[in-house]
Amino acid sequence: MNKTVDNYLINGCGRCPLGRTPDCKVHQWTEELERLRTITRDCGLTEEAKWGVPCYTFQGKNIALISAFKDHCSISFFKGALLRDTKGLLVKSGPNSQAARLLKFTEIEKIKKLEADIKAYIYEAIEVEKAGLRVNFRKNPEPMPEELKNQFEKDPVLKTAFEALTPGRQRGYILYFSAPKQSKTRNARIEKCIGKILNGEGLHDKYRSPRR
Repeated sequence: MNKTVDNYLINGCGRCPLGRTPDCKVHQWTEELERLRTITRDCGLTEEAKWGVPCYTFQGKNIALISAFKDHCSISFFKGALLRDTKGLLVKSGPNSQAARLLKFTEIEKIKKLEADIKAYIYEAIEVEKAGLRVNFRKNPEPMPEELKNQFEKDPVLKTAFEALTPGRQRGYILYFSAPKQSKTRNARIEKCIGKILNGEGLHDKYRSPRR
């Protein structure tokens, strides 16, 4: 897993087999990611590499992530559900996403056009953190093993990728992870599937080359 943002932009997050290869999703969105990085740093946030991806913090608190996916790149706000979203630009990563909200992009021109709005969202996210606001989580309708919940707590990138899967794919993983009686085995199954989840694949999907 990459330890710096510069390495991320060169080699990807390093958490799936596509890392350090031409097929890495990061290479599809290099210009867009660079622009989002500049915008975010201009807002005074501290840049770190967490979970292998660019993470931006305020006084040690996580504010936003920049990530690459197969069909888009994004800036994701940890407490995006608390933002007013006056422009109607934020989207959920998936139907079960409760806290995080994303700004999705598929072209550099849209980022340039919305730069002022992106900064406004970042500044509002900082104010939400300053005020100590918290998201009130509802009970997840799909029973989820504790091991998966714990993994999501440690790894919000994985959580975002999981929530972006279709409900059917999510359910397939949950049933697979929940089946073993021993926690050790459940954790092993989760670790084995992290790369597939990050690549947007279902449990039984075969590898598909990224779009060009």
